[in-house]
Amino acid sequence: MARPKIHRQICTRAPYSCFKPNGVPMAELQQITLLPEELEALRLADQEGLSQLDAAAQMQVSRQTFGNIIKRARGKVANCLVNGHALVVEQSSS
Repeated sequence: MARPKIHRQICTRAPYSCFKPNGVPMAELQQITLLPEELEALRLADQEGLSQLDAAAQMQVSRQTFGNIIKRARGKVANCLVNGHALVVEQSSS
C-alpha cells in the first residue's frame, strides 16, 4: 500500500488554468498537467528566490521532497516550452 500524501502548504493560485502556443487549438495539443504543489514550488524557488531549505519549510515538506517537486515542475514547464505542449494548471481543491 502506498504511503499517504502529506499536506503541502500552498499559498497561491494560478490566475489562468492553461498556457498554450498561440494559434493552435487546444484539441490539437498534448496537455501536461502542473499540480498546485508544483506551481507553488516554482513560485517559491524561481519567483521568490528562496533556497530549497527555506521553500521546503514554507511548504511544510522535507528539503528532499521539495527538491523532487521542483524537479518535476521544471521538467514539465521545459517540456511544454520546447515541444509546444499545453500546460494545464490544476486548481487546488481548497
